[in-house]
Amino acid sequence: MNMNIYVGNLSLDVTDEELQQEFRTFGTVISVVIMNDRYIGSGQTKGYGFVEMASKSDGQAAITRLQGKILRSRVIDVVEALPLSGKGDIGSLHGKINNRSNRKADRRRY
Repeated sequence: MNMNIYVGNLSLDVTDEELQQEFRTFGTVISVVIMNDRYIGSGQTKGYGFVEMASKSDGQAAITRLQGKILRSRVIDVVEALPLSGKGDIGSLHGKINNRSNRKADRRRY
């Protein structure tokens, strides 16, 4: 079973390859993604990313050993990533958003 790991407080200079090398010590790394602002054009990294490891035990070992490690003068935060929500959760989110909008509309009527 794969394990997704959140890595925060990254230096803006850390590369995908550098992060992969840190995690490869603990097992097979499937993917590394450092988030950035490519959608607004700057491409500036956001200071966090995700690492997917091939096994949960390797991921746990990486979390234990890398949590609090200094990487490029920054103390990194390494924790198991929260799972992505399923389609059912999206519907309930839309309901919450719509309810919030309806309440604002109700207030404007009075």
